[in-house]
Formats: sequence, C-alpha cells, structure tokens
Amino acid sequence: MKITALLSLAVAVLAVSEATPVARRPHPDGHAVPLTRRENFRHNTPAQIRKLNARYPQLQIKAAGSTGSVPLTDVSPDLEYYGSVNVGTPAQVFKLDFDTGSSDIWFPSSTCTTSACTAHTRFNSAKSSTYQADGRKWSISYGDGSSASGILGSDLVSVGGISVRQTIGLATKESSQFGSSPEDGLFGLGFDTIESVSGVKTFLDNAISAGVLAQPVVSVFLPSERLFNGQGGAYLFGGIDSTKYTGSLTYVPVTQEGYWQILVQDASFNGVSLKQTSQGIVDTGTTLIIVGDAAAAAIHAKIPGSTNDPNNGWLVPCSAASSTANVGFKLGGVTFNVPVADLAYEDLGDGSGNCFSGVQGGQDGLWILGDVFIKNNYCVFSQTSSPSIGIAPLKH
Repeated sequence: MKITALLSLAVAVLAVSEATPVARRPHPDGHAVPLTRRENFRHNTPAQIRKLNARYPQLQIKAAGSTGSVPLTDVSPDLEYYGSVNVGTPAQVFKLDFDTGSSDIWFPSSTCTTSACTAHTRFNSAKSSTYQADGRKWSISYGDGSSASGILGSDLVSVGGISVRQTIGLATKESSQFGSSPEDGLFGLGFDTIESVSGVKTFLDNAISAGVLAQPVVSVFLPSERLFNGQGGAYLFGGIDSTKYTGSLTYVPVTQEGYWQILVQDASFNGVSLKQTSQGIVDTGTTLIIVGDAAAAAIHAKIPGSTNDPNNGWLVPCSAASSTANVGFKLGGVTFNVPVADLAYEDLGDGSGNCFSGVQGGQDGLWILGDVFIKNNYCVFSQTSSPSIGIAPLKH
C-alpha cells in the first residue's frame, strides 16, 4: 500500500476498548516478525514516484515487555517488504506492509466483492469470536485516484506472538489499483497523531500501555538483494538485535511526532559535505530516498553519467552497481552511508544502459529516507516519552 490514507468519520461513535491485551510475560529479547522472499515481482520506479506523490500530496515529489519478531518478504528484489499478521480468534492471517510513515491498520473485509479485494485475503468478522463491531465508517482516497471505504471494528491483532485488542479498518470497497499489490493491507507504525480516525491508538501505543513489550521499541532489519539475497529480514517488537549491526546505535531525537521525523544535518559524497540539510522522515513504507532538488543535483553531479530525465527522474548508469563510492547522511552527529551501488536501482529497459536512481529529488520540504537507506542501516524506532530513532550500519 505504502500511501498515507485520509479517512473520514461518519455519524456514530461507539466506545471500544483499545488496549485489552492477551496476558503474557514480556520476552526480554523481543518478538520478531520475519520477512521472507517473494519472487518474480518486477520493479516499476516511475510508479513508485507516483505513489510518493499520492502518499505526500502536500509535498509533491517531482519526476526529475516482550518482544515479537515478524519475518518479512522481500518483494522483487528490494521493492517493498511485508510480514504476516494474525487477526481474530481463530487467527486469520494477512500479509501486511509495515509502514512507519502511517499509523492505520486496514485490510479487506469478506463483504468486499471488488476485484481488488477478491485478489487478497479478506477478513471474515463472523468467524472471529473476539471481533467487536465499532459502528463507524471510513473512506480513503489517494492522489493517484485509488480509493477504498468500509467500516471500523476491533479484534485481537497479533504480531510475532504479541497480541492486543486493536481498532482495524475493514475495506468493503477497493478500487482496481489495489489489485496488483502483493500485500493484503497496511500496518501503520507511525504516531497516533496521524491516525486517520481521531482518538484511535496505534498497535504500538496499545502494546506499550498493556505492558507486553520488554522495551517500547520496534527494530527493523531490511535485507537487500545485494548483501543478503533478500533473506532474513524482520521487524522485532520490544527488542533490539545487536547481531545485525556494527558499532553502537546513535539515537537521533524525533523533532515532530506524527511521522518519525528527524533532522538531517548534512548530505555528503565519499565523506565530502554537499552542504545540504533538511528535516526528514525515516519511512519503511517508501522504497526510495527522496531529497530536495538541490541535494539530488549535488549527489548526482558526483556520479559520472547521471542525468535528470523529465519523465523518469534521476537516472544513473547501471554500471554504478559496481561503484565503491558512498552517499552519506549525517544524523545525530554521525554519517550513515548508502552505497552508490544501491542507487542503480532498476534498469530503464530501453537499451541505454541507464538505471532509475534510488535517490530522487523534489522533496524540498521534508526528505524521506526510505528502504534504500534502511536496507543499509539498522533502525530502532523508540517510542519513549522522548521518542528517537536508533541507527547503526548493518553488519554484513
């Protein structure tokens, strides 16, 4: 899904318990949701840029106690990642896109008969003994013309063995654009201030309040095709896996709660400052890195053969995949690198030898450090009273 929804309330508001946990002792090492690989799904970088325009319409990206581990599926390679989530009693299993750039959880209802819904797993509330009706309706629409609508309910939602009662959105209508998505729906990990329905608490809010997490964190390891063959990725709820990174974590303060927003102090190329700074967000739901136009131009000026195509955005020679150079982002006083090899993201396919770049411009208001950044750096999203993101280079 990877795009932030705007949901509208309708009429009735019913009181629903938001945080009734399943009693369990917090596991000190966390609960992991593993990522597994999905083969034969092709990149479409221009489509990703269009999705970003839909996701952040106000920014308009231009084409120029316990712990639970959730295994992840690497789609394509490195296009997007999803993990399995259990909902209801007995559990109904969904493939959801874990997204730090939004906060809602939603997927299709069994009452939805559009082709987009029937192409995915649908939730049958009548088959869950723990489901509670809510009475509110919601609708979502995106800048790319896609839309969905449905009802709210609540049920037990379990990731990596951690379960809480959670408000969920059940789509009874989805437009055709959703039919090609490999995921059934979305699992938001942002703050409750960007929940589409006012007053709804996030899964992480509820798990922290219920005391079922050993630490108020979600740690993310995204395995790249280049380094890990797309294998072994996971979201770790309530814990930190120190075997996944080198050195120590640098904790960068969140500057505004909603998205996981931080200060990007500088961008650099091979250690040389490019004199660029911005507010930015670390977003698992965005494939690429999106920066300001000036920063994008400065980065690509250092990569011989780069061009800014009016239809396809920034392109780099596919031969850059063998480069040993790095693009750096200074966060919390420390520079975290992204290899230029990862910027040769997808072959244009026209025989030119050019690839779509993993760094694009147009985001002068708020940079987005998406999966191209995260698949090189372990990230710990820490929701304490003073939220921060812990970052360290991946061990490989």
